[in-house]
Amino acid sequence: MKLIFKDMRFSLRMLRKSPGFTIAAVLTLALGIGANAVVFSVLNSLILRPLDVPEPENLFMLERGAHHLGAQSYPDYVDLRDRNRSFEDLAAYDIAPAGLDAGTNPMRIWVELVSGNYFDALKIQPHVGRVFHASDEHGANSAPYVVLSYAYWHTHFHDDHGVVGRTVQVNKHPFTVVGVAPPEFHGTLMMFHPDLFVPIVNQEQLSGASTLNLRNIHDSVFMVMGHLKAGVTPAQAAADLNSIGAYLEKSYPKEDSQMSFNLERPGLYGHHLGPPIQAFVTGLMLLAGLILLAACANLGSLFAARATDRSREVALRLALGATHKPILRQLFTEALLVSLMGSIVGLLGSSAVLRWLSAWHPFDPGVSVGVNPDTHVYVVALLLTLVSAFLFGAVPVRQIFRIQPYGVIKFGSTGTVGRRVTFRDLLLVGQIAICAVLVTSSIVAVRGLIRSLHSSFGFEMQNAMLADTDLSMAGYNGDKAPVMQKHMISALEAIPGVESVGLIDSPPLYYGVNSVNIFRDQTTDMRLANAAAQAVSYKVSPDYFRAAGTALLSGRNFTWHDDKEAPQVAVINQEFAQKVFGSVSSAVGGYYKMRDGTRIQVVGIAEQGKYTSLTEDPQPAVFLPLLQSPSSSTWIVVRSKREPQQLAMAMKSVLRDLDAALPVNIQTWPQELESALFPSRMAAVSLGVLGVMAAMLAVTGIFGMAAYSVSKRWRELGVRVAVGAQSRQVLQTALGRAVKLLVAGSVAGLFLGILASRVLAAIVYQATPRDPVVLGGVVVAMSLLGLVATWIPARRALAIDPLILMREQ
Repeated sequence: MKLIFKDMRFSLRMLRKSPGFTIAAVLTLALGIGANAVVFSVLNSLILRPLDVPEPENLFMLERGAHHLGAQSYPDYVDLRDRNRSFEDLAAYDIAPAGLDAGTNPMRIWVELVSGNYFDALKIQPHVGRVFHASDEHGANSAPYVVLSYAYWHTHFHDDHGVVGRTVQVNKHPFTVVGVAPPEFHGTLMMFHPDLFVPIVNQEQLSGASTLNLRNIHDSVFMVMGHLKAGVTPAQAAADLNSIGAYLEKSYPKEDSQMSFNLERPGLYGHHLGPPIQAFVTGLMLLAGLILLAACANLGSLFAARATDRSREVALRLALGATHKPILRQLFTEALLVSLMGSIVGLLGSSAVLRWLSAWHPFDPGVSVGVNPDTHVYVVALLLTLVSAFLFGAVPVRQIFRIQPYGVIKFGSTGTVGRRVTFRDLLLVGQIAICAVLVTSSIVAVRGLIRSLHSSFGFEMQNAMLADTDLSMAGYNGDKAPVMQKHMISALEAIPGVESVGLIDSPPLYYGVNSVNIFRDQTTDMRLANAAAQAVSYKVSPDYFRAAGTALLSGRNFTWHDDKEAPQVAVINQEFAQKVFGSVSSAVGGYYKMRDGTRIQVVGIAEQGKYTSLTEDPQPAVFLPLLQSPSSSTWIVVRSKREPQQLAMAMKSVLRDLDAALPVNIQTWPQELESALFPSRMAAVSLGVLGVMAAMLAVTGIFGMAAYSVSKRWRELGVRVAVGAQSRQVLQTALGRAVKLLVAGSVAGLFLGILASRVLAAIVYQATPRDPVVLGGVVVAMSLLGLVATWIPARRALAIDPLILMREQ
């Protein structure tokens, strides 16, 4: 132990004597470990870390069918809950927006609709008051209770314990606050933090309609989960559930299908959101690992150069009888100290970034990243610290063993800069190759973002404002909703400068789109296997297409006469026409069927657009008249060239005059589209940051190599200048090796980037480094990096004065 402390004190003295080397080494490693700490924290929080509930190790969620659907109908959930023998209990939940009036201004919030046994099944104890239980449910709308989330209680009720027992209005229905959830519990959806928890039996009061008695509505419950009983394996539980599923398929052949089940750990929602985010973060983790490798390669080069400069000192120690063991021990101690200092700096920087990420709401107040580091992050950082210290500390070991004490003392340094390929050269080539891979990735991400921004959306978002609400929040249900919607449209049309106003139940590229199965008109067997297509479905007002800037290619638009008394009609897009009718030209006037046998006539063809994501393949879409398919969900598109802020104020005033209790959110369409652009922008920003960090490491690596080469060949370069060498020849001698290594590393990195297409495709949709713009961008970027890194050493080489060198000898 004394030897270790002695080596540490000596290493600290040596590092203090070389502040430039120490600062460069610490910052280099801080970049690598900090980047990995941030990315691993995201990976840990979104994918690895279980839900923050008691006994998370035996908590599983149910997924149904080959497509791993998380949604279940409520009657199916009840059968699964009551008939299974594998779970202690099964809880269900859904999410929905709601309007809350606590005595001040009404506001829009997010509610988690949960089964009465939700808190008991998850073993959650209240922070204040109590939670509701299954015994509180006695039929539809029988449990008017709410449990506040801790965050909402803290920010809106200021930690007031007296809120328990207070009555608040949720969608204009009285609910009693019975308790507050514990601080660590944020519901059962990753990245989504609800404000309130409400019994699902009160669904009608919150959603305007109840689907709890409909077995064929398989999206009335968002997710089902529960704790396995002691001794029951996931495979046994799946077999138990599948036997129940087979019974349900046999008992309800028209309503239930795909009733086979598998169990998954709770996390990101199912196989729709989970895999893309998992692929993105995993790919990002691989690239962050490359950053750390580049940092280790950089430090390996620095330590190798430092060992060369200290070869005389080492030779003297060996000549005086020292063995290699204490020298190597001191070498690794120095590496460990540098690594620890770099890790501390990196963790401090990453903690600041993670705090910002945790407080960040990307595009919705209910969405939260929540990536605070935990013990796992610090353990990983410690492991990276130790591994990094070993990696770059081991680089000069071979040099130490090859030192011949008497030869070094007699003839000087053993350095052979510029004479042959060294391990240091290979490290630099590897570092530049990693940089080229990351620069390639960042350029690919930027190209993907540009493609996203310039793709055809099927609507024109410029000069368009959106006012969104759900009329059920203010009690407009059933036939009341269309009446209020017409009043809202008429009032907004009267605002000066407004060109057109249209309404849609959910805008394109908004999450939670509704899909329907479509059958050809001649189909008589309405099983799902016979469906001609699955189409996204929208409900729109007559002037929606003009307000949205969506081109109507043929046929007619809707009118207010397309109501429940008129024949059922629809406007479809081009992909729908191709799949169901075989061509666009034969679709107008034709009929298709819904699963219940309803015949609907196509009266128009709209242009193709993007509906669920910017990266989707063309998919069918159908637009239905608002009066034939009423919906309380209301998104009003207002097209105007007026200044957005002024127009928003006018819209808010008009809508407040109609109903002051109706919470309405008003924003420009590009602002609402932030959620759709979020993946592309995150990829561009994340990979851009990694690319910049890799570029910084490459610049320092090339600069160190070039500067070291110039310093070691200072006298030789002076002699060359004295005998009349031209500037080009001096530069070639001084920097030729660095330039060759730059070219070799860049070519290797570009080749690896091309081979890494699959990894890039997991991060950026249709990513390809084979794009000529990407290839050209990488060449230009690496050339600029080389120019920046060699500029100062080149100027120093050209400034050599042979006379001064001769005087110094």
